[in-house]
Amino acid sequence: MSGNRRQTPAPVRILQFLTVTDIQSAVFQLGHHPTWHQTDHSTAATHEIGDGDRDFNRDYASMLAHFGMTPRTIGVGKKEQNGDVEASNGALKRRITQRLFVRGNREFESIEAYEQWLADDPVMRANLGRRARLAIELSVMPAVRVERLPEFKECDARVASGSTIRIEYNTYSVPSRMIGQVVRVHVYERRLEVYIAQKKQLEIVRLAGRNGHAINYRHVIWSLVQKPGAFARHRYREDFFPTLEFRRTYDAIIADSPSTAGDLAYLRILVLAAATGEAEVQSALELLLEARRVPDAEAVKQLLGVQREIASPPALDVLVADLESYDALLSAGGLS
Repeated sequence: MSGNRRQTPAPVRILQFLTVTDIQSAVFQLGHHPTWHQTDHSTAATHEIGDGDRDFNRDYASMLAHFGMTPRTIGVGKKEQNGDVEASNGALKRRITQRLFVRGNREFESIEAYEQWLADDPVMRANLGRRARLAIELSVMPAVRVERLPEFKECDARVASGSTIRIEYNTYSVPSRMIGQVVRVHVYERRLEVYIAQKKQLEIVRLAGRNGHAINYRHVIWSLVQKPGAFARHRYREDFFPTLEFRRTYDAIIADSPSTAGDLAYLRILVLAAATGEAEVQSALELLLEARRVPDAEAVKQLLGVQREIASPPALDVLVADLESYDALLSAGGLS
């Protein structure tokens, strides 16, 4: 054990810095909280001030204060002070890697499926069974007597003309009907929830890192089809090819009609995909490409049995105001 751990009044438990969700889950599962919360000098918990010294971030410090924990860091360049924790983490990572090799792939249906796969690990279950040692630690740890903190933070964002919002250094698309509006966004660890007037409009998977983008063609296709000339230079054009068949379709159309008309022809196919179902349109495109036909919206609609022009708005009767009835209303009310 490191010197720092020896100085800690045993058996009070020390936790490394994790996310708010992770910390809350651990604390409330235990029903008790540790005296100290120890971390390294990562920017998740600290930031640089003055001449290179570091202080705790305000959000991090307030979170620990809420639970009654005191933050502290290991010494600069003294990673061995967290040696037992780092060794455990390294062993766990190696075990997970070996299990993935045995499994044969790293693909999971969802994060929840991955977490369930981890929970089924015999070593994980064995850790949960070490109740005797845990009981000793819990006996000297204060009980949790506070409510859970919100596991999201709020921010406002104006929807740009490209039907996108910028959140935490990443770009996300939203439905084009929101263009120009200011939306309230709840930023969770794994997702974003977008609200207008306290009503949730959509949920988006949150991106990791910075300068990424998540563009859903269904959000912007209805406005883009009205100005197809912008498609050739669209910043996120590659996101408008959801599968290889759509990319092959675009290439075939442009080879036959290398102009804005070709872009419009492809965008109309994307409109069908957004309105009727991407999988169905993809199957129709496969049939047309196999038959060496250049796909177009009409051919796809025939294969799908669609009888109406989805991209065109319905025709509406022009409303003619009857001013005489309005004058009669005013006269009846004694306002004339």
